[in-house]
Amino acid sequence: MNWDDLRYFLSVARLESLSAAARQLKIDPATVGRRIARLEEGVGAALFAKSPQGYALTEAGQRLMQHAARAETALMAGEAEVAGQGEAGLSGQIRIGAPDGVANFLLPQVCAGIVDENPDLEVQIVALPRLFNLSRREADIAITVSAPTAGRLTVQKISDYHLHLAATRGYLAEHPPIRSLQDLRQHRLVGYIPDMIFDKELDYLGEIGAERVPLASNSVSVQFHWVVQGCGVGIIHDFSRMGYPGLVKVLPKVVSLKRSFYLVRHADDGRLERMNRFAVLLAERLKAEIARCEALA
Repeated sequence: MNWDDLRYFLSVARLESLSAAARQLKIDPATVGRRIARLEEGVGAALFAKSPQGYALTEAGQRLMQHAARAETALMAGEAEVAGQGEAGLSGQIRIGAPDGVANFLLPQVCAGIVDENPDLEVQIVALPRLFNLSRREADIAITVSAPTAGRLTVQKISDYHLHLAATRGYLAEHPPIRSLQDLRQHRLVGYIPDMIFDKELDYLGEIGAERVPLASNSVSVQFHWVVQGCGVGIIHDFSRMGYPGLVKVLPKVVSLKRSFYLVRHADDGRLERMNRFAVLLAERLKAEIARCEALA
């Protein structure tokens, strides 16, 4: 079995598209199609069910996917060992998938610091308000707000973090006082679009019984800027308040939320010393940065 054929197979399986795989591999789709056909002929089974929606793995394809992914990991581990990456500085490309709260307010400075110490390293941050599929290699590492329980994954708790209702001093001065949760009905709330909350841990306003969210977004960054601009009252990460003295907590003794960040990797990546070292650095630095930012908020 040809490794290049397996490499093309993995790309199509993860992207579910011949053309998308071709773009990733930087070759023409016809070549990818020929390689897949050759692989199917070699194993004597159809690996994909082709439809207008794309390429979906057949049962045979799913079985091959497990072995091909392990072969890919073993090859990467061998290359890293030969290159001496277990002893030298980190190098190569690592992609982190994360919710946009941690991606906007914590990962930039943390990852920049790691790259400063490892000039041959390339770090990519994919900030999306959804879960990442590590089996499809959408990312090498994911930061999540709840610990996944399905799949061949390793999960490590990074740190707790805290959130509070907040608003600007200007907004509070111009609107009725807020002495209880009932008083929030007289105020414009900022929060998530209810049907786009991808993790139950993010349903902050539902937890305090809010019925309407006049200013809603699936992006934490958008919500934060609405609150900072004095547009309403919203749940804000304590670590994001550093540098914004005009933001003040609202009902801090009544509304005080605690959540956690988790570092999630594909189980097979535990054989990659380079990824192990980066994961340790990332978890340690993130935990320290959360503590620093919350202390200064």
